[in-house]
Amino acid sequence: MNHTARPTRVIRARKTVKAGASPVYRRSPFLVCYWLEKHFVFENFATRRRITADPITSTILDFFQNGRTLRDFFTRFKEYDLSSLRRSVDLLVKHSMLERVGEKRNLAGKIHQAWGQWNPAASFFHFSTKDADYEVGSEEGYTILQQLARSHPKPSPVKRYPSAKKVRLDWPKVGSEFPRVLLSRRTWRKFSKQPVDLRALGTLLGLTWGVQGWVKVPRVGSLVIRTSPSGGALHPIEAYVLARNVCGLRPGLYHYDCAAHRLGLLHRGANSRQLVRYLEGQWWFSGASFVVFMTAVFERTQWKYDYPRAYRAVLMEAGHLCQTFCLTATWLGLAPFCTIAFNDSSIERMLGVDGISESVLYAAGAGTRPLDERHAHLGTMGARVRWRR
Repeated sequence: MNHTARPTRVIRARKTVKAGASPVYRRSPFLVCYWLEKHFVFENFATRRRITADPITSTILDFFQNGRTLRDFFTRFKEYDLSSLRRSVDLLVKHSMLERVGEKRNLAGKIHQAWGQWNPAASFFHFSTKDADYEVGSEEGYTILQQLARSHPKPSPVKRYPSAKKVRLDWPKVGSEFPRVLLSRRTWRKFSKQPVDLRALGTLLGLTWGVQGWVKVPRVGSLVIRTSPSGGALHPIEAYVLARNVCGLRPGLYHYDCAAHRLGLLHRGANSRQLVRYLEGQWWFSGASFVVFMTAVFERTQWKYDYPRAYRAVLMEAGHLCQTFCLTATWLGLAPFCTIAFNDSSIERMLGVDGISESVLYAAGAGTRPLDERHAHLGTMGARVRWRR
């Protein structure tokens, strides 16, 4: 079933008859249910499969909570037609609402173990929003945006309280270097063919992800100090560099060792087609010299914070690092960008991470600025999610 489609209609049991025997089944531990307009939806967020079904499906799934045979099932629901019960179980297995006991544990089992107390609140959001479908910027996309603005006017970008007492503030003085860097930051979508120098990449990585120091906590261990904040100083974010056009560095995929400040080659080769494919068709980034994929090693944060709200901190920390990256790149005279429009699973396969205990969250990259900088950061409206809801 295509998970972007409307949920599949599954169960309509019919009354009567008798029973037989069968394997053992249990309910998946990763199910949520909700009303979507007039439909009652069951979703397995680990497999990103959804169905619609009658409310009796809740009773059926609850029956299989600890593993039951088909004979048990037929006996419990003996007032229903045997063939409809068999069909219901087959469909629930097909759409991953039920699992066959004894089969090799799939990704769902790993999620259950790795995410622990963050289930289901944080894991539902994380896994159900992976591998979204995107529509890249185009004339058609811009037309759709204009139609949207006509039917649903764009919300105001600022908020005001007209009746509140006003206190005038002096505008910031912007003559020094730091304000100039802040005001110069843009998302670039055009780049020159000149490579980024390896020293500039090293400076960018070191000031963004590099370990600046250590704090020893008695009977706990050493904590990392970086230029961006992290909940509990646990710093779950890792950086992987897909280098395409960096002077002094062979094209390839590298892991950044933030403590030793060095790159470790994982795979040779990188080209503009790869960048576009991993960034879901965003062709305007094809000229970038490199892209950094930020992943989260969730167990670092989970070690101290065993409640799902801590997932927010991980997302915010990726944002802190991204802004540091963009400001540092701007200070270095580079042309930075960032995006969450990417193909999660294909990137995670390239990185060699499982997408469960370590998962990609953010992408940021840079190139050298083009000679003609006009419109270099205004070339497109960006990628738009074609969301399945």
